[in-house]
Amino acid sequence: MKIEIKAPAFPESVADGEVSLWHKQEGDFVARDELLVEIETDKVVMEVVAPEDGRLDRILVAAGSTIESDALLAELTPGASGAAERPTEVAQATASGTEKDIPMGPAARQLIEANGLDATAINGTGKDGRINKEDVVAFIAAQQPLTAASSSADAALSASASASAKPVAAVALDPQGPTSERIERRVPMTRMRARIAERLLAASQETAMLTTFNEVDMAPLMRLRSQYKDQFEKTHNGTRLGFMGFFVRACCEALKRFPEVNASIDGNDVVYHGYQDIGVAVSTDDGLVVPVLRDADFMSIADVEAAIRDLGLKARDKKLTIDDMTGGTFTVSNGGVFGSLLSTPILNPPQTAILGMHTIKDRPVAIDGEVVVRPMMYLALSYDHRLIDGKTAVQFLVTVKDLIEDPSRILLQL
Repeated sequence: MKIEIKAPAFPESVADGEVSLWHKQEGDFVARDELLVEIETDKVVMEVVAPEDGRLDRILVAAGSTIESDALLAELTPGASGAAERPTEVAQATASGTEKDIPMGPAARQLIEANGLDATAINGTGKDGRINKEDVVAFIAAQQPLTAASSSADAALSASASASAKPVAAVALDPQGPTSERIERRVPMTRMRARIAERLLAASQETAMLTTFNEVDMAPLMRLRSQYKDQFEKTHNGTRLGFMGFFVRACCEALKRFPEVNASIDGNDVVYHGYQDIGVAVSTDDGLVVPVLRDADFMSIADVEAAIRDLGLKARDKKLTIDDMTGGTFTVSNGGVFGSLLSTPILNPPQTAILGMHTIKDRPVAIDGEVVVRPMMYLALSYDHRLIDGKTAVQFLVTVKDLIEDPSRILLQL
C-alpha cells in the first residue's frame, strides 16, 4: 500500500507555493521524519518530511513547479529504511555526513549538486557560514584560470539550467585581457524576495506614509539593564535582558492610549483592534520577515525577550510557520543592531504604523541648562496619514520616549 505525500495546507493568505528543492530522488529509501522536499511560499519556506520509513517510489511534481494547498507531491511505499539492502550507499552517506551538515540555501545546494562540487571547499558568506547561491557561482569562477573564466561560467550555467531552467550567472571579459575581468551575476528572485519587493512597493504607492522622529535618552534603561541582567538571566532560565522587551511593552502601553496607531484600514472601514499583536522585524538570508508576538499586552518583559529569541532562531533555521507570520497590528523594527543611525521604516500593510529603533550613540545634549554626554537613540514612527494625524503620531512617539526614559513606569503601568 502506497502513502501519498502531500503539500501542507496553506492558509487563505497564501494562494500557492513553489517546489524549490527535492532532497531525495525516486527509488531512495528514507527514514521517518527525514526531509523530502522544500516548498517556498510568499512568506516562509515549508519542509515536507517522510511520514514513515520506506522507499520514495514516484515524484509527481518537479522542482520549480507551482503547487496549491494539499497538492499531491509523491508516493512512498512504507517499509524498511533500506539500510540492509544498500550497505555501500549507507556507508557513503555516513562518510559524507559532514558535507550534508553544512548550512546552505536550496538554490546553492541545487547548483552544488548539478556541478558535482565539494561543499566543504566553498566559503559561505551568509550568517553562521551559510552558503548562498552567489558563493557557489563565485567558487566556480575562481576554480578556472582567468583566461578561461568565460567558458567556466558557461559550463556552470549549462549545468544549472538543466537542474532549474534558470540562468544564474554570466561572466564578461574585457577584450584587453584577463586583468580586466568583470563578473556579473544574474540570479532570479526567490519567491519570498519577489513578494517582499511587491509589498514594499505597494506600501509606498498605496498609503500616505509619513515619518516623525524623536530621540530617547537610553541612560536610565541601560543602568537598569546593567544592574539586573545577571539576576534576570538566572531567574528566567537563561533568557537575556535586552532592550526589545522594554520597547515592546512601551509600545503596547502607547497603543492603548492611541488606538488609531493600532488600527488598520479595510476599504472604507477602519478596524480598531482591542488587542496588541506586535510584529518584530527579523533579518534572514532570504529577506526580512516579521513574526508576530500574539497578545503582547499580556506578556511580561521576560516573556517578550524569550519569544523574540525563539522566533529569531526559527527564522534563522527556516522553521517559521505561516501562523508565526500572520496578523500583527503594529511592528517594531530594530535597525540599530546593524548600526543604522537613522532611517524611515516602511509600513507593513494593513498596519498603519511601524516604529524604527536605531543604534545608541553618545551625543552632547542639554539637560537642566548644562551640556552633558548621554547615550542617545533616534526613534522613527512611520504612519499612514490617511488614518493617523500628525498630532496623534507625535504624541504616540513621545509616550514611548517617556516610558523608556523612566522604565519604572512600564513596570508599574503608569
